[in-house]
Amino acid sequence: MGKTYAGARLRRLREERRMSQAELARVLAISPSYLNQMEHDSRPLTVPVLLRLTETFGVDPGFFSERDTTRLVADLREALTREISTARISASDLAELASRLPGIAQVLLDLGRRNQLLTEGLTGAADGRETARDTPRSPHEEIRDFFYRRQNYLHATDLAAERLAEEIGIRPGEVVQALTDRLTGTHGVRFSADPGDHLHRYDETTRTLRLSGRLRPGQRAFRMATQLALLEHGDELDRQAAEDFEPGSPAHALARIGIANYFAAALVLPYRAFHTAAEEVRYDVERLTDRYGLGYETVCHRLSTLQRPRLRGVPFSFVRVDRAGNMSKRQSATGFHFSRAGGTCPLWNIYEAFAAPGRIHVQIAEMPDGQRYLWTARAVTRHRGGWGEPGKTFAIGLGCEIRHAHRLVYSDGLDLANAAAATRIGMGCRVCERLDCPQRAAPPLGHPLRIDQNTSTFVPYPVTEDTA
Repeated sequence: MGKTYAGARLRRLREERRMSQAELARVLAISPSYLNQMEHDSRPLTVPVLLRLTETFGVDPGFFSERDTTRLVADLREALTREISTARISASDLAELASRLPGIAQVLLDLGRRNQLLTEGLTGAADGRETARDTPRSPHEEIRDFFYRRQNYLHATDLAAERLAEEIGIRPGEVVQALTDRLTGTHGVRFSADPGDHLHRYDETTRTLRLSGRLRPGQRAFRMATQLALLEHGDELDRQAAEDFEPGSPAHALARIGIANYFAAALVLPYRAFHTAAEEVRYDVERLTDRYGLGYETVCHRLSTLQRPRLRGVPFSFVRVDRAGNMSKRQSATGFHFSRAGGTCPLWNIYEAFAAPGRIHVQIAEMPDGQRYLWTARAVTRHRGGWGEPGKTFAIGLGCEIRHAHRLVYSDGLDLANAAAATRIGMGCRVCERLDCPQRAAPPLGHPLRIDQNTSTFVPYPVTEDTA
């Protein structure tokens, strides 16, 4: 096994926990001078130190691996598109920056994104188009990043929901009744049917929760659990949302709802019981949906949150896209990077799911950095229920690193060790590093094109050999 140098990540973790070198050295049972050498990459992290770090801080050992920089490098490539192309910055340069100086890399990332927004605004003004007058980035995008930074796991929220589930007796088949008893008995909530288009509405004055008659039992339970979270843990939701957003802002309000939804999923699918069930069926999503009476998307999303220290599930990435490639949900407990702009990879099996709704598609995919993933994808459709009323269809993707794939039932019969069998995908044509992809829809960054009127190639954007 190669030596692990991760001084910047170790120092960042210590500073985030507000610990001095002496304090952390005492916890790790090493000398402060030895810790100082590790933080400056003079010495590698040893296995005993790594184990004590993961136990002390509840982080996956992969936090200290080179793969931890994957997201940051990919974000830099996307945010600094023009600068990389002009200055001829290599992927190795970005990786070195992200690994050695992650704080500076993050500042450059923020500046790059601001520059993109400013350029878009100036272009819009020059063209006579109206430009946004509110926050540069949408609040919904901010909320995605809120969970993305936390690797889609909220420890305190998960524990609180599990304690409440045990207190009120949450069990498969009895969830709606348990939630009804808690809402009526403790909070005096009354229930009624909502005749309109709302799936649910809560009237704080009359303490009436109106639920649509179109909701299935699992959907009904989820919305009841969300309302219970808002009633019983409102102050804690405010505190957590305020960690990143100004109280009273749209992003704060959306974060509060997002955390309440997280609480609801953790309440109807309590961590330990759900983790045990998932391991027993080897993460067979359809068997879990049958056991708990919940939808495919809800179960997949909950599977992507099983990252409790000392009781981790498979670290999944979760994504929801529509037929046009719009990504409305993306969360990850891994280093898998989701492109923010320019679309995703057309070779990704997430798009095959629309051709065969109800069928689970399986794919071994390889990213440009050589990291391989096992992806499952299935299309789900929702209808309002009336004849002729429009519905909505999404593809739900769930993926994990290939080293975890053997734990999934979907890996049976696949040659996980054969790298040649993997489909070579990328983060989206705009930032993809694959120069020989015939499916590419945009020229590669930082590579002058080879333009010759007398030749043509299967690859749509051939580059000059001296820079390829």
